Amino acid sequence: MNRIARLFTIKTKFEAFVVIYGLGLGAVERGVHYLQQYPGYGGWLLFAASPLAVFMAGTRILDSIERSQAD
Repeated sequence: MNRIARLFTIKTKFEAFVVIYGLGLGAVERGVHYLQQYPGYGGWLLFAASPLAVFMAGTRILDSIERSQAD
């Protein structure tokens, strides 16, 4: 079980950036759907909130990688 769990562990900054890139693509795609479903300011606010959540998560991922490499 530990061998399988290691496959899903982010160990390097490169892996972190790849994960963040994938999350960003998904967030923008979700934002486009929000714009189609909610035209106007509401859709644009939801569109802006999606990538902001990825920025916050990406910062947390990178911070955790730096802390684990420092140990």
